[in-house]
Amino acid sequence: MTKIIELETERLTLRQWKESDYPAFSELNADSEVMAYFPKTMSRAESDEMADKIKSLISERGWGLWAVEEKKSTRFIGFVGLHKPILELPFSPCVEIGWRLAKEYWGKGYATEASKEVLTFAFGSLNLARVYSFTSVGNLRSRAVMERLNMINTNKNFEHPEVPVANPLREHVLYELTKERWHATLI
Repeated sequence: MTKIIELETERLTLRQWKESDYPAFSELNADSEVMAYFPKTMSRAESDEMADKIKSLISERGWGLWAVEEKKSTRFIGFVGLHKPILELPFSPCVEIGWRLAKEYWGKGYATEASKEVLTFAFGSLNLARVYSFTSVGNLRSRAVMERLNMINTNKNFEHPEVPVANPLREHVLYELTKERWHATLI
């Protein structure tokens, strides 16, 4: 059996998913503001299917898109973690860092705080050479998190294959952080 990795920050626990996370996850996936840079919101069934898949991948690898729990309230607030896209992307194969938090937790530095811990795991424990992150061009909030993480815009925008052609969200920016750059920021 694979050991499930859990990560902690001052204010957050990144852990395996629980069935009790599913209703709150469904709520945030149905929120048009949270999902503004995705082609559509998700139904409860779609959200549960996604959570099942994420949970399964963590069970297989020991890591992934962890459920994020706020320590103070013990509430599930979204996910932050690493993912190996199975889609054929211009920079495949790769590992990406990603996040999705309920909007009441935006603006508190949680995405950055959790992502810094995830990057420490990615470069320290997994010994990855680089980590990518990508989002729709107009998603300035996520791009700001990427920049706070010292990720570099590669200027290699691409058309996301899961976003319909002619959809204004199809063009994505690609950010990258190498192990060397990450290490240099620690010194």
